[in-house]
Amino acid sequence: MRILAIETATEACSVALFDDGVLVDARHEVLGRGHAERLVPMIAELPDKGRADEIRVSLGPGSFTGVRIGLAVARALGIAWEARVRGYPTLALVAAMARDAGDGSVTACMTGGHGEWFVQDFTADGSPSGKVVSLPPAQAAERPVQSVIAGSKAEELHALLPPGNALSAVRLPDARHALKLDPALLRDELAPLYGRPPDAKLPG
Repeated sequence: MRILAIETATEACSVALFDDGVLVDARHEVLGRGHAERLVPMIAELPDKGRADEIRVSLGPGSFTGVRIGLAVARALGIAWEARVRGYPTLALVAAMARDAGDGSVTACMTGGHGEWFVQDFTADGSPSGKVVSLPPAQAAERPVQSVIAGSKAEELHALLPPGNALSAVRLPDARHALKLDPALLRDELAPLYGRPPDAKLPG
């Protein structure tokens, strides 16, 4: 079975094509912005233009625009190819990429909105040990963390903590590692994971 993985929830944009669990080809670019212009051409650069039996796409939390772009492309390709489309949590992918260090438990710390950080803990087997929280840096440093810290804000969090935690080199998610995710984390409901309440509120 061929699987196409799409990761667009951060400033990185990446795609990867797998055949029976083996990586066939991949692309990874740190764009900042421009996912809408680059994602489809990146997929087209893959063998057979990335055609797959299943598509796995990041649900966030992360960039609202990036997540929406990835979902839109995944849904469109799923219809065109009659492929199953499944979503996965972005912080879980970051943790999966980093869990080879320490005892395998990971705190993923990523850029959030309004100066806050998305933080979530994962056990050695890749399962989340709590929900994603969005916290100001000082509050993120007050909570317990796992043996390894990974993500785009890992270095900043590590600097606020007393010595004792390992700092992973993993900063941004990469689709080429998508099969490291626990299949139990895959979702058929393709709804973005926002990680924090919406800024807009209904009038009371």
